[in-house]
Amino acid sequence: MLEMTREEFEEQVAEALDRIPPELTRLMDNVAVFVEDEPPADDPELLGLYEGTPLTDRGEWYAGVLPDRITIYRGPTLRMCGSREEVVAEAEVTVVHEIAHHFGIDDARLHALGYG
Repeated sequence: MLEMTREEFEEQVAEALDRIPPELTRLMDNVAVFVEDEPPADDPELLGLYEGTPLTDRGEWYAGVLPDRITIYRGPTLRMCGSREEVVAEAEVTVVHEIAHHFGIDDARLHALGYG
């Protein structure tokens, strides 16, 4: 498995977030991004997870709720990548994938766009 400290991986995730166009980040609302070492035991290869209410599903009732949560998992990413360059690329794809869920884009559309 490729070695990368938690801090180095978090930096890659932060840089991936910084590459999101400002036009999109301005539209993001009530969402927080986290890095965890491992995903839930029932899905050990999961690279990222979006938990929350997509922007497209929010209505007048949406107020006073906890932020949506995007989690990027370090362990599976490092296990599937053979180089730091691959980690950078995969972190960016995973971040974009999970942010797209925040915008209401489903997995089928993401796969069609190359963010599978």
